[in-house]
Amino acid sequence: MKRVSSLLGALAIATTASATGAAPTLVRAHQTIATAPVDAAAMTRAALRYASFWNTGDEALARAALAPGFVDRTPPPGRAPGVEGALAASRDFRAAVPDLGCTVEQLIVTGDRVVSHLHFRGHFTGRFGNRQGHGQPVDFIATDIYRIVDGLIADNWHLEDNLTLLKQLGVVAP
Repeated sequence: MKRVSSLLGALAIATTASATGAAPTLVRAHQTIATAPVDAAAMTRAALRYASFWNTGDEALARAALAPGFVDRTPPPGRAPGVEGALAASRDFRAAVPDLGCTVEQLIVTGDRVVSHLHFRGHFTGRFGNRQGHGQPVDFIATDIYRIVDGLIADNWHLEDNLTLLKQLGVVAP
């Protein structure tokens, strides 16, 4: 933590100069995680297993990545909790986009967290709610923050570019 304090101190000094000479007031983070990863290899492996699950739909990969008490901290309304909710979300979305693929644009591993920047692509040929796809391309990004415990994803906070996705599915007018 001494390194974090030094880093934050240097940041504060570097940002205090302004045109008026007054120090700017910076927002405070509720939590700052800036330590070396607990086990970078295990954390990376869990994140890549979960991304591979989204890429392939192979539920064994999700079960290998997610802790038994996994908590989705930002679920959409109606999603079942835990591992089963993640599995159902994949099944439902794959019904709409059977050729769904997921690539990992970048991973950031620090402390007990992994930030995963994901890129999803496919073609809407199935059903999404009351909409039938006609082969239109689907191409959107998502960012997940995982808390890793004992090499497994215990918590996930995620944000998808749902506006882009819903436009591509024809649910929202462009």
